[in-house]
Amino acid sequence: MKDITGEGCEVLVPFSERKPLEEIEKSIIKKYRKHIWSKFTKALKEYNLVEEGDKIAVAISGGKDSMLMAKLFQELKKHNHQANFELEFIVMDPGYHPDIKKLLIDNCDYLNIPIKIFESGIFGIINDIAKDYPCFMCAKMRRGALYNKAQELGCNKLALGHHFNDVIETTLLNILYTGNVKTMLPKLKSTNFEGLELIRPLYFMEETYIEKFTQNNGIWPLNCACMVAAKRTGNKRYEIKKLIEDLKINIKDVDKSIFNAARNVNMDAILGWKKDGEKHSYLDFYE
Repeated sequence: MKDITGEGCEVLVPFSERKPLEEIEKSIIKKYRKHIWSKFTKALKEYNLVEEGDKIAVAISGGKDSMLMAKLFQELKKHNHQANFELEFIVMDPGYHPDIKKLLIDNCDYLNIPIKIFESGIFGIINDIAKDYPCFMCAKMRRGALYNKAQELGCNKLALGHHFNDVIETTLLNILYTGNVKTMLPKLKSTNFEGLELIRPLYFMEETYIEKFTQNNGIWPLNCACMVAAKRTGNKRYEIKKLIEDLKINIKDVDKSIFNAARNVNMDAILGWKKDGEKHSYLDFYE
């Protein structure tokens, strides 16, 4: 890692020189067709994420996931003749260090992603209120700011770059720390912003291939770039990520089993569940 800010905000440094844009775009469809393009289109089709007439706000943080997602949507727009949809590429500046912001803009310029930047000042707020565990509150506030901007631009969908690993980590976080079975969904309707739907097009995509795409093409993504979390400790998601890696040593495809567990819930063999805010017990149906 290379610290370009002097204040603990790191930037991922790739292992190769930055490739020409045309070569980067072609690699999505060709070199990474199996693990990136096909996984992207599978999520779109299986969960009906892109529909005729959609106007999609593609949220870009500057990280590897969201920049790849932006390029995937551009390639979809270029090659897909089945659905007519519009794209807005939005970047929320929560209070990035100037060097970080410059890198983000330079990346998007090079990758030909026409971004619209807006400021939120979230880092300053989080620093005051979140104390030792800022990430959850930051994510919640970011989501609200992105929803608001998407609605302002007349979008009906907001695309976020959560991938396969985010999904399984969230599942385990909920089981181990909150005592409930709950996961990220590939799409859901906003409860606070009428007419807006959140979608996760990278739902089936494994993080390792996103990393390979980024590094092999010489792209310099931001690594969180948070001015607050750099000074805090206790991020449980990192602990869960390490736990899953350890489990994979002895249990084959354990990550896929965690993912599939949320798709194969046997309602005849669980103690209780919640539906539409109402709790149910298996005893309610026991005879």
